[in-house]
Amino acid sequence: MTAQAVETGDLATVIGLEVHVQLETDTKIFCDCSTDVGDDEPNTHTCPVCLGLPGALPVLNEGAVEAAVKVGKAIDATIPEETTFHRKNYYYPDLPKNFQITQYDAAICQDGELEFSVEGERRSVDIRRAHLEEDPGSLQHKGGSIDTADYTLVDYNRAGTPLMEIVTKPDFRSPDEVRSFLAKLTEVLEYLGIFDATRDGSLRVDANLSIVDLSDVDADEIDASVLDETDPNRTEVKNISSHKGAEKALAYEETRQKNAIQRGRAVEQETRHWDESKGVTLSMRSKEEEKDYRYFREADLPPLRVSDWKQAIDIPELPDARRERFREEYGLNEEAADKLTSTKEVADFFEDVAEQFDPDLAATWVADELLGELNYRDMQITDVSDRFDEIERLVELVATDEITTKNARETVLRGMLDDGDAPDDIVEREGLGKTSGDEIQDAVVEAIDENPDAVEDYHDGEGGAINFLVGQVMQKTGGSADPGDVNQLLRDELDG
Repeated sequence: MTAQAVETGDLATVIGLEVHVQLETDTKIFCDCSTDVGDDEPNTHTCPVCLGLPGALPVLNEGAVEAAVKVGKAIDATIPEETTFHRKNYYYPDLPKNFQITQYDAAICQDGELEFSVEGERRSVDIRRAHLEEDPGSLQHKGGSIDTADYTLVDYNRAGTPLMEIVTKPDFRSPDEVRSFLAKLTEVLEYLGIFDATRDGSLRVDANLSIVDLSDVDADEIDASVLDETDPNRTEVKNISSHKGAEKALAYEETRQKNAIQRGRAVEQETRHWDESKGVTLSMRSKEEEKDYRYFREADLPPLRVSDWKQAIDIPELPDARRERFREEYGLNEEAADKLTSTKEVADFFEDVAEQFDPDLAATWVADELLGELNYRDMQITDVSDRFDEIERLVELVATDEITTKNARETVLRGMLDDGDAPDDIVEREGLGKTSGDEIQDAVVEAIDENPDAVEDYHDGEGGAINFLVGQVMQKTGGSADPGDVNQLLRDELDG
């Protein structure tokens, strides 16, 4: 599917992204300080290197380089034989050196692409570059937001955390495309094992949005060079921290710019801040140009060469490949395969269950029952990762016909998630073991004797009568009988 312009009259939306993702390494990118900050006190994970003290020299983290190579392979990018680091010069309170060590014109990953789906249709976005850099510290605004705070504190615990900045071409034509792309990118990064979406600030998005007059250019020919020639006043939106936030911020900015143009007002080239709480973008400053950063080579880091070992860095099975394998190997439909590969943890757990039980049963219990109950509680599968053995035991109780599916779902699983009880304890406490055949037969006879009107309706061909009688038997057996078996026993007794 090629990108199609979203038109309002003769206007089209054009969006490009700069996505900053925190790489999962034990230490920072240029020093030995731990990245496992958690809720530790501010400025307790620092050293002369990440504080930018005079004379401190950076040493590149090999784990960060390996993570970058994995990203390059996953997006089918070119990984040059040699890359270099630069200093990006700008002043900001959380940047202690007054420059950021990054990669400029020699990124470690170049010219890649990533496919994703939007409303069932496949899209491909070109990724211009993905490069390594260090994260600044963080600002804590006290008494208000960035523009109303009484004062601001600086925490350098995050300074020096390894980042990868992924820069796309201006291939997006709507905010919902951006949200779908970010979801797919996050999925791929998690499968690579180099990214943890649950970490605060692990993903941050800057987006450049332009409104292009289609009377000046063909919609199918919009690219970066055309934008440079026809639209010098594109706007950058910063400080977006979620997929949903990106969609909302860009939808607001798209509307703001189109309204301005339709009223004959100019759109200023500027950098704007996304205020999540107010749902608006606010002007921060005039937009910097590349020359404003005064890039020059980082003299304290030699050129980076990965040619000797990049081929030895393997990447795991990625979500699209695993999705296809699940369909072929386990006979799953597309919807089930999508659910079961939504995260690597879900996919791994499903395969563990499918090794022990029928794949259809495993798919039903992981994709529908477990994920459905977790979603209802706003929980993730990682919230129950330490209880996988208990969940497998629940599936075993169903597979071995020891409890009914209804009781397993409505009583046992929900009790496990809400109260933390073990499945066998719930079964024993609630008396959920399946009723014996003789007890079910006795309940069938009682239900027939006690409900002559329903029996007469059944013989008159009213389909609802049998369902009523099934319900009566289930009530007598405390829900511990199989409804299908009860239905057949009733029919045998009524028709005999």
